[in-house]
Amino acid sequence: MDTRTEIIQLGDSLIREKGYNAFSFADISKQLNIKNASVHYHFPTKISLGLAIVQEHHDRLEQLKTKVESKNPVEKLKAFLSIYTIAKSENKICIVGSLASDFYTVDAEMQNEIKKLVDNILKWVIEILKEGKKKKLFYFHTDIRTKALMIITNMLAAVQLTRLTNKQDFNKIKENIITDLTKQPL
Repeated sequence: MDTRTEIIQLGDSLIREKGYNAFSFADISKQLNIKNASVHYHFPTKISLGLAIVQEHHDRLEQLKTKVESKNPVEKLKAFLSIYTIAKSENKICIVGSLASDFYTVDAEMQNEIKKLVDNILKWVIEILKEGKKKKLFYFHTDIRTKALMIITNMLAAVQLTRLTNKQDFNKIKENIITDLTKQPL
């Protein structure tokens, strides 16, 4: 793995563990055992690193969408939920949850990229729900955008809140999202 990729991965971990404003390039250089100048060579500013990290999450989301595009909506939803399962298993929060808390402290360019990532996530969940409803695999009365937002916010909160509660609560929340959507009305 090259230095640039290592910096992005470590920066991502630090954002998701401590928050964007809680780490510095000195933290990265110390943990990677490189000089601060090496970090600045690849990323002249912290914003440039932040943008690269957000782009990495865009890329991962697109890869996941491509990987499951031929699957049924239930499997696509499970793939989406796996993003949070992975974060939980790594004892991290999701990138959106972390950056949302720092949103007003970053510059406009970074804010725009965070919004694009959230829009991309929201559009995908809406597409999954539309397809599931059309194929009569999902049943719900709430409008699709609201239902998508409810799923996303439930998972964002679940990753954080279940750090403080029973570890099984996360799985119960995740399972309940799927059960609620797939349960046929009486």
